[in-house]
Amino acid sequence: MSKKNSGLEFLEDPDALEGKLEDVGDYFQQNKNIVLGILGGIVLLVAGYFGYRYYISSQDETAQIEMFPSVYQLEADSLKKALNGDGKTPGLLAVADNYGSTKGGNLAEFYSGVALLKEGKYDDAIEHLKSFSSSDLLVQARAYALTGDAYMEKKSFDEAADYYRKAADYKANKFFTPGYLMKLAIAYEQAKQNDKAIETYSEIIEKYGESAEAGSAKKYKSVLEATVGES
Repeated sequence: MSKKNSGLEFLEDPDALEGKLEDVGDYFQQNKNIVLGILGGIVLLVAGYFGYRYYISSQDETAQIEMFPSVYQLEADSLKKALNGDGKTPGLLAVADNYGSTKGGNLAEFYSGVALLKEGKYDDAIEHLKSFSSSDLLVQARAYALTGDAYMEKKSFDEAADYYRKAADYKANKFFTPGYLMKLAIAYEQAKQNDKAIETYSEIIEKYGESAEAGSAKKYKSVLEATVGES
């Protein structure tokens, strides 16, 4: 293989390197607008990325500040003020709508769902709770369970069971999962799916035998098995 074909000629021949640099210069002059346009686009993308990050961060801080009074109202069971504001600060619904892409806005969706559920506005509660998403161990499972509660109030027992199952399966643990499974079993009973209810009671007994729900699960399972046996 010759030196020319080896790709090493520029290391040994200064004239060849000079000629190559001249070619690059000529290409730049001929395509200056294209090259500058590409470089400008890259600069804009980088600036846009960091600008967006800063914007979202500032928006999230605003959302958290605006949401705080409404959370206080929610804890005090002043549901209308929590949802719609008190005239001085926006309510949870406004924060969720205005800052939905931020963590604060996302959390406002959850709190809105809680407040609407307490008000008996089950369809609206379901909508907001479904809009909430989190990787948190506790809150996401809680959102699933509350969605199940709303469906139970609507007597949509199959849908309730679906969300109770999601709550029970989400990062299962001995502290909260037994309670979600108990709700699941009751939803199955209401849906006339007795076999699944018995299986769920058994799951509580076998996996969470030391939980407070285990004793009730044994009792309900025994009664249900007797009822099924009589039918």
